[in-house]
Amino acid sequence: GLGPLHTCYDGKGNAYTTLFIDSQIVKWNIDDAIKAYGGQKVKYIRQKLDVAYQPGHNHSSMGESRDADGKRLISLNKFSKDRFLPVGPLHPDNDQLIDISGETMKLVADAPVYSEPHDCEIVHRKVLMGKTKKTFDRKDPYFAAAVEQAKKDGITLESDNKVIRDGRKVRVYMTSIAPAFGLTEFKVKKGDEVTITVTNMDQIEDLTHGFCIAGYGINMAIEPQETASVSFVADKPGVHWFYCTFFCHALHLEM
Repeated sequence: GLGPLHTCYDGKGNAYTTLFIDSQIVKWNIDDAIKAYGGQKVKYIRQKLDVAYQPGHNHSSMGESRDADGKRLISLNKFSKDRFLPVGPLHPDNDQLIDISGETMKLVADAPVYSEPHDCEIVHRKVLMGKTKKTFDRKDPYFAAAVEQAKKDGITLESDNKVIRDGRKVRVYMTSIAPAFGLTEFKVKKGDEVTITVTNMDQIEDLTHGFCIAGYGINMAIEPQETASVSFVADKPGVHWFYCTFFCHALHLEM
């Protein structure tokens, strides 16, 4: 086929390769392909399935481990074209779930997705059960730099809501507990380099807060017990609203 890109496996001796130009997934048998490469006249291609459209990556269930189960495959197609209603210049990609448990591949479902990141994994739930965090650990190295800077500023991230000025650098610290930020407003000067650090003190699983300043194109997520920060130069005089972009409470509109 034309435009072979990525290959995954089913643990049963078969491989599945995306054909970008042909807009197909091709199923082929590895042992028979080796025989054909050696000169034997054998048909190693088992099936070609049309997908919509131009597939890039593909992944089989548990296929990136020794436990590939040969049940499902997902084709990550770069163009959806006519599969969904157009919603603007950028159309969604189309991920298609395919049943590979039998002799022939069968298309199960389409799903519109954002164009990047163009990747995924299919794993059995038993791999994740009991191993995922419900909230962040306050000692997580992911935000260690923010914790270190807060210590230098004499800030207790879990409780302080303060603005620190260091010349033209301004560091804004605040907590978030549904349905309120620790600060309702703060003031900076034009030209200041501003770093906003938010600590989500909620302890409920999935109670994520957002922090958005639309005028500066800022929108970050802060998971339960996480500290997150964002920096920008205050070069647009005026009043800029900040607000939470994740529904977090019955009084979410107050945040």
